[in-house]
Amino acid sequence: MEHQFILSGASTKEERYREFLPQFKSLVSDVDDEIAVLANAAAALREVFGFFWIGFYRVKGDCLILGPFQGSVACYRIKKGKGVCGTAWEQGHTIVVPDVDKFPGHIACSSLSRSEIVVPVFSSGKEPVVKCVLDIDSEQYATFDDVDKCYLEKIADILSQSIY
Repeated sequence: MEHQFILSGASTKEERYREFLPQFKSLVSDVDDEIAVLANAAAALREVFGFFWIGFYRVKGDCLILGPFQGSVACYRIKKGKGVCGTAWEQGHTIVVPDVDKFPGHIACSSLSRSEIVVPVFSSGKEPVVKCVLDIDSEQYATFDDVDKCYLEKIADILSQSIY
């Protein structure tokens, strides 16, 4: 079944996120396969928002391992506490980086990336742990702001409830 996202003339980024959220929830509800859900999540976010690179790194032991993504080839493994993704995993909160060259220890999977946001996705339940991180890169500086942070965290919550 084809899923089409309809944004009825949303003119601001926040309006687009608001219209996207219920449609996204519908896309991933009643699907319990982690890879399938993450693959469609990456595709949906890229389709609607046109992000340069978007993907997931899944927690496997002491590393983040590349998961489903949309964009150019990427790093396979990221250690805990390394780069933006590893730091967001270690600290357990979203990190917004307006200029990746100014982030200590930034891992440059693409030399075209200029700004980045990484959002942890937690397990649901009593003792939540980070299961993966949502990583989005832009080829422009200072692309991501509090609006992105707020709504991408809501998307992470939807993913958490769906697959974790």
